[in-house]
Amino acid sequence: SRAPRAQPKSQPAEHVPDKPVEKAPTHAEIRAIILGLLLAMFLSALNQTIVATALPTIGREFDDFENLSWIVTAYLLTSTAVAPLYGKFSDAHGRRAVMLAAIGIFIAGSVVCALAPNMLTLVLGRALQGLGGGGILPIAQSIIADIIAPRIRGRYQAYMGSVWVSAGAAGPV
Repeated sequence: SRAPRAQPKSQPAEHVPDKPVEKAPTHAEIRAIILGLLLAMFLSALNQTIVATALPTIGREFDDFENLSWIVTAYLLTSTAVAPLYGKFSDAHGRRAVMLAAIGIFIAGSVVCALAPNMLTLVLGRALQGLGGGGILPIAQSIIADIIAPRIRGRYQAYMGSVWVSAGAAGPV
């Protein structure tokens, strides 16, 4: 017959410093976060609808209708290219910091566009806007996913959709 195996002596547990416990945000904090996210998204959505309406005037102002399509294309190319990178950056550096960086880059691009003396500078400003605007929507959705329970997340997605609808209506006006 076999002899029973000796049980290893238990080692004293290592002292692990207490990790800070994250408390769930209150309803008022969630409301403030959502409002801020919706305003950032409205900024990005309104930008796209305003520019589309203003293209003929921009072409006349710079007397350059040949490169007019680059105003839209530069934004779309850069925003599409950087959207996945923002997700990776937000995982590494935090959602808030990355969202603020995206808004800052977007505003810097807006300033370049406002001060553009020619079509090339305007297109480069739009590309810079796209670098920032490409992070606003994905990070906003990530933040909502972090703070809202899955069972009620659909309601907040509807709020996000209404921002795009209102920007589509308000932009051309």
